[in-house]
Parts: sequence; C-alpha cells; structure tokens
Amino acid sequence: MCYSTSADKYSPLSARSYPSGRPYRSHIQLHSRTLASSDYNMMLSWLTPLLSVWFLMLHAVAYDISRSDNVAVYWGQNSYGATHSDIANYQKNLSSYCQDDSIDAIPLAFLNVFFSDGNLPSIDLSNICSTVDSPIFPDTNLPDCSFIASDIQTCQSKGKIVTISLGGATGGAGFSSADQATSFGDTIWNLFLGGTSDTRPFGSAVLDGIDLDIEGGSTQYFDSFVNRIRTLAQGSSKQYYVTAAPQCPFPDAYLSTVLNAVAFDAVYVQFYNNFCGLTNYNNPNAWDFDQWDTWAKTVAINKDVRVYIGAPASPSAAGSGYIDAATLGKIAVATRSNYSSFGGIMLWDASQAFANDRFDQAIKNAVRQGGSGGGGATSSPVTVSVPSTTMRSISSPVSSTTVDSATTTLSTTSAISSTQVSLTTPVSSATSVSATTAPSITIPVSITSTPISTPSTTSFASSTTVSASSCANAASWIAQTAFTGGQQVNYNGHLWTAKYWTYSDTPGGAAGSWTDEGACPSFSTALPDQISTFQIRR
Repeated sequence: MCYSTSADKYSPLSARSYPSGRPYRSHIQLHSRTLASSDYNMMLSWLTPLLSVWFLMLHAVAYDISRSDNVAVYWGQNSYGATHSDIANYQKNLSSYCQDDSIDAIPLAFLNVFFSDGNLPSIDLSNICSTVDSPIFPDTNLPDCSFIASDIQTCQSKGKIVTISLGGATGGAGFSSADQATSFGDTIWNLFLGGTSDTRPFGSAVLDGIDLDIEGGSTQYFDSFVNRIRTLAQGSSKQYYVTAAPQCPFPDAYLSTVLNAVAFDAVYVQFYNNFCGLTNYNNPNAWDFDQWDTWAKTVAINKDVRVYIGAPASPSAAGSGYIDAATLGKIAVATRSNYSSFGGIMLWDASQAFANDRFDQAIKNAVRQGGSGGGGATSSPVTVSVPSTTMRSISSPVSSTTVDSATTTLSTTSAISSTQVSLTTPVSSATSVSATTAPSITIPVSITSTPISTPSTTSFASSTTVSASSCANAASWIAQTAFTGGQQVNYNGHLWTAKYWTYSDTPGGAAGSWTDEGACPSFSTALPDQISTFQIRR
C-alpha cells in the first residue's frame, strides 16, 4: 500500500537517462598513454569503485509504481528473531536484501513514536538501530542510525525505493490538531526526506516517501500530515511515494478516514490475521479484494492507486494467513487477471522471507512480467488450490479440522466429510467452487494436514445500523488476540462489544463473548467528518 513535480503529480517516474557513448574507462585508457604505469594503477584504484557505482546506476531498472508485479517487503523489526533463537537467521543489514531484483520496495519499520523528547519522533529498527543500543541525538529520544545511509543508497542505486513506515501495532501515533499534523509533516520532511536538519537519523540518505501502518488510536488530521508532505515534494526534483498498510476487513478500522481523504500511490492490504485472510481465498464471503479494487477505482482520490496482497513471509510471521509461495503466486496471477488495480505482493517481513527459503524470490518469480508490467488481465485464468479455513454454512460451530492424508477424508467436530466444499451451500458433498470475486476461476479446496481454526458462518441477530464514527474508530477483530470487557471491534460488517475478557472467541460464535451492536454503514459513509483545514493541493 507517488507524486512528482510534473503537472500530473501522480504520474510514474520516467525512465532515468544516462550519458551515452563509450564507457568512461576507455577514455582513461586513452589518456593513460601519457601516464606512468604506477600513476595509472593509482588512478584505477580510486576510480574503480566510482565506476562500479555508476555501472550499477546505469543498469538498475527504476522503480515503476504502475507495474503489477512489484514486491514490497518490510524491514526493520527482525520478525524472525522474535520467534526463533538461531541468531544466524536474524535480521541482517538493509543492503543484504538488495542483492538481486526480488524486492522492489522496502518500508523501514518503524517510526513508532511521533512526539518524544525534544518534540521529535523516535524510531525502532530492532537489532539494527534503536534507542536501546545506538547513540541518541542530544536532548531527544531519536537514535543516530546514520551508518545505515550507505545501505539505503545501495538499495536505491539498484532501482529500489526505501520509505519510512510510521506506526506499527504498538506505535504511539496521532495528532491533536491539523496544525500539529502539518508541522509534523515538516519534521518528517526535514529528518528523512528532502529537507535538512542536524538530527537526520539516516544522515545523507534521502528516503523515497512514507508509509502509514496505523493500527491503533485515531487517524484524525492525518490528511493534513500527508498533504504537507505532498506540498513540500512539489518543489523537488525527486519523486516521493505515499503508501499505507490497512488490514483487510473493509473498511479498515483505523486508516479508512485518511484513505478516503488524500491520494495514496499504493495500499499494502494485510490479508492475514483476519477472517478475510489468504487462507479464506476460496470463500467469497470472506475474501474481499474486490472491495478494495472498487474502492481504488471509485472512491480513492488517486484512481491509479495500486492494491497489493499483503502476506506473511513464513508461518511464524503472523498469527494466521500464511500460505506457501506457489499458492500465493497463483492467487496473485489470478487476482491480476481480474482486477486492474492489482500492484503486486507485500511481505512481512524480510528476515522471515530469507529464512523461509527466500520466499520473496519465489514470489517475485511467480508474478514477474516482461515489458512494462502494467495493466490487469495479462495472464490466463488458473486453477488455485488453497489450504482452506473456509467458513461453512452449518448450524454447529466448527472448532478444528484434521485430515487423514491416506484417505483425504475431512473430519471435524460436526462430522463433515468432503475434499471440496461448496461456498454457497451447506457442506455435504464434493462440489466445485466458483469464486464470485474471480468468476472465470474454479477453485477446489485442498485441505491440509495441519489442524486449523475454522469459524462458522455467523447469523447476525441485530438489524440495527450503528453510527459511522463508532465503526471507523473500532479495531478489526483478530484471532489469537485478547480483548477486555467493553472493547469494540469490527467483524463481518458489524460492530461488536466484548462482554468480558475474551481470547480468540469469534464475535457471534458459540462462546457468546460478544454483543452485536449492529451493522456498520458502507465504507463511503463509515468515516468521521475529519477533512482538516489543510486541503488537498494539486
């Protein structure tokens, strides 16, 4: 989940132009006839590194936001290290992930605190740079990560963009006024983008834009912040990008407000940790890429915004939603064939991808296109087999699913047997599945041998429609997450309130832990009236 200084500020960056003619080294060789051998060798010793950088820049393919085979991978949080003890696979320096063309965009995660000591933000890049083990700028809580500058520049020289991601699951993000948000835009511009400051965390490196991964609090006044960044970028010769990482429930509980208010270049939709995740791709009542595609084409300010499928890069990268690279690649190609807004794949995160047999490389190879890479229906329809946690239309709750691999007989707590299920009727026999979001694709459900949690389809008793602001300010329900009594969540288009402390109990499920407050309005209306005084400038 770009803007330029041209009249069309959302147009993609034009191809870089470079000097034509014979390589520089040939000129050196001609001139060297008049030089002593030692002088010639000395000259080559310092010119060779410069020529190498020039050669890389010459042959690097510039990032193209209009393509539909881009791969964006988050870096900074050492997700693998959070779940494993083998240090060898912990997060490496940034440039380690830029040695081939598998990754196109790298959001640095995260700028997790907006206003800390000295009224400046703070960043946390886990085992690479943080306030715990890195120097801090005087009178601030901002670590000096200037040693990363060369890594950033190396990645950029290879045609990749590197942005700063703001927020995160535990980030302290938010504004109290439009003026504060606008001022914060100046701060981010000066610290990370095209401005100047004595406290630039990445030194001379100039990042390529910002990413919003806001998963808590309010996004009121974020339009003022984004528009300030865009305004500052209008006078720059460099192109900057604005992306966001909403969760897949539509509309997103936190970012829905700002997504409708300002222009984004891409949205990295998190199709994991939610009922609408990749493991429910076969369920047209859960998988909702079509809603994001409709938003991109009819509601978004920038009608060329690209929608990415966000996925975990390994089983341990998220609570749910992981599928193997081959299956994800097929889903991506099928989605690209049906939705022209499709921009590529987002992965969480780099450490997990590299430890998981270069998951990023496998995905890039699966979605790679020749030529411009733009457009929608460039691939033939395919049959996709997906490990399923399909929501079944049955009266009894399904709590787990196991498979006898020898007989491929499905057994559940409700004694259902089938290797293919109908998504529109109760499960009774092997039925071919035709997904409504991809009408040209017939998708059989391939059951895995791993026990999986399968919520049943919920019949909502409440016919009340709750207020738009209530839905917009409530988080999306996430499995394997604890909620306290009184907390509200969005789930299946309804607003729910927890009756008491609950863990992984599905709203509307048999546990009865949630109260259905009513249906949420549509995306276009489920937004606080928060367009701030700083209006969009084009």
